[in-house]
This record gives sequence, structure tokens and C-alpha cells, in this order.
Amino acid sequence: MSSRLATSLCGIPLKTPVLAASGTYAYGVELKDLVDLSAVGGIVVKGLSREPMDGNPPPRVWETQAGMINSIGLQNIGVRAFVAEKLPQLRTAGTAGVTIFANVFGYAIEDYLEVVRVLEDAEGVAAYELNVSCPNTKHGGIFFSSDPALLAEVIGAVRKIARRPLIVKLSPNVARIEPLAKAAEESGADALSLVNTFVALAIDPKTRKSRLGAGFGGLSGPAIKPIALRMVYEAARSVKIPVVGLGGISNGLDAAEFLIAGASAVEVGTANFWDPSAPVRIARELDEFLQQEGIDHVSKIIGTLKL
Repeated sequence: MSSRLATSLCGIPLKTPVLAASGTYAYGVELKDLVDLSAVGGIVVKGLSREPMDGNPPPRVWETQAGMINSIGLQNIGVRAFVAEKLPQLRTAGTAGVTIFANVFGYAIEDYLEVVRVLEDAEGVAAYELNVSCPNTKHGGIFFSSDPALLAEVIGAVRKIARRPLIVKLSPNVARIEPLAKAAEESGADALSLVNTFVALAIDPKTRKSRLGAGFGGLSGPAIKPIALRMVYEAARSVKIPVVGLGGISNGLDAAEFLIAGASAVEVGTANFWDPSAPVRIARELDEFLQQEGIDHVSKIIGTLKL
């Protein structure tokens, strides 16, 4: 990959600023026969919980006119199985050198802490991405991502035990993103990633039921890109820490737009479902755009939006 794309995030060297988003690239190793993982800027693995989770009842995915709604329910093998079974495979010859970000979630602060404690003793993880779009069961189901005080509490607790960088993944299902972005920064986040999916509903008019087994789901894909761009711009302007942008990125120009809006890196999600090599392709297309524009390094376009 071109030197124009070589960058870093929270001090972590990246071959390209294009990462694979959590929940869309499994644990990385499952795609090693389809994609040259060493060419991917980084992989954010499927969300990890303290114990294995079965996830939501099917159907779990519904294709929309410009994206998809998913209701997987954060199914995963649990952090201990990830460390024992998946991480060693990510250090083998076929996947050596790929940068791994561990996505962490929970329903109480103790859940986040336990997952991070297990990961702290493991090799091969570059940083943590905290998924705070979960209801806090100890506070009556209030979402961590919608309350600045709860958000600060969970980040502050994890910050005390985490030696690796903390990237906090914010939800778009809020009135204003700036207070949450600032709360995350002030409580110890090293970077932000946004946006997560939008709460959505698909209905079968014949049965008058939801098309998803769990009812509501998360909308992602090209349909959300304009809103995601706006929120990335707002968040980046309100904090001094780096922002990772995601939401409907399908090609290199999409990635360039997020960088121009203020993101330092991007994550590709829904596009991976129809093109597992999307992160590599999008990075190549981004590089071609920079070359065509006569820009010698990707950093030159970050935060250059003119409003």
C-alpha cells in the first residue's frame, strides 16, 4: 500500500487509515482465506463480553433500500475463549502483522472491567474500543451512551486499569453528540469512534410483525452516511482527541469525506457483507483519490471541510 496512507492512531502505526468495523469482520481469522489481512489497516473484532452470549432470535438481518438492519444481539464466544482460541491464530503466518482492536461491551461497569482485565494479560491487542451503546442494568436500563455522567463513569473505571489506548464508540441515538464526546474525552478516552447504528424497525405488512426476531434493530449502510458525516464533524470540532468515522462507507470517496469532516481514520462495516475485501479496496481507492488530487499524504485532508 502507498506511503501516502501510512498513519497512526493513538500512537499505533497503521498501514492505512481504513479499518474493519466491529461486528462485520468476525474475529478476523475467519476471513484469512478470502482477504490478505496484512493489507487491512486494522480489524476491530466482534464485541466481547465477560461470558459467551447466544444473541437474539432469528431473523437477525433485513436488507433495506439503502443498507441493512441487524439485530444480532452481540452474540460472541466470550473474552476468555477469544484470548485462548482466536488471538493465537491472529499471530500465525497467514495473519501476522494485522493490527487488532478489541471491542468491549457490558451491561454494568463490572462487565467492562472484567473483559479488559482478561485482555490486559493477552498479547496481540493494540487498543480497546468500548461499545457504550448498551443499557446499564444497574441504573434502570439507562444507556451508557446517552448519559454523560454514566459514560464518564464507565470510561473512568476502565481507564484506571487499561494500559492500552481506549477508543470510545458513541451512539448516534442522542439529541446532541457534543456533550457525550466531551464527557468521553474528559474521563480518559484516547479517541472516539462514531457512529454506531441507528435504532430502526422493519415491518412485514402481511403479518403485521417486525421482520426481525427481536423487534427493533440497528440501521447501517449508505442510508446513514449523511447523518454520520454531520455527527463526526460535530464531534471532531468539540474534542482534541482523534475521531474514527464510520457509517455507510462503501468506497474511497466516502472515506475521504469522513476524513475531510475531521476523522483521523475510518471503519468500514456494512460493505464487508457483500465485499469482504472492502477495507483493502477502499484504501486503494482513497489512495487513488489522493494521487489524482496531488495530495502527498492522507493527513493533509483531515478536518479540511469548508463550511
